Amino acid sequence: MLMRTDPFREMDRLAQQMLGTASRPMAMPMDAYRQGDTFYVQFDLPGVKADSIDLTVEQNVLTVRAERAGLDFDGIEPIVTERPAGTFTRQVFLGETLDTERLAADYTAGVLTLTIPVREAAKPRRVEVTSQDTKQLSGV
Repeated sequence: MLMRTDPFREMDRLAQQMLGTASRPMAMPMDAYRQGDTFYVQFDLPGVKADSIDLTVEQNVLTVRAERAGLDFDGIEPIVTERPAGTFTRQVFLGETLDTERLAADYTAGVLTLTIPVREAAKPRRVEVTSQDTKQLSGV
């Protein structure tokens, strides 16, 4: 269901801190789990304004993009700048069994929580087993 993050993400983060430039959008930490017939995906986005979050689904690829403004260094002397700013992005590949039409998103306390139900057609169902044995025995 999920795409792994780029193993070079930490190096990019360090290079951005040292050079002060963003070479590409940064990824965001994520948890994903299933509870019953629903999948949940949570992204840590502290300090991001809700209206800067862009969420799209195209051909079962979910893309989350968000922006966090950095400090305005005009007139200040930075002592420590460890909190990344700029554009954050993450793509998640969704299986065919998920109902992306009913995907819901909630952003509370710096955590974006996506709720994705399993499609009705993909849910397990019981199949009745019939037997011809009783009909053959009564006909003898």
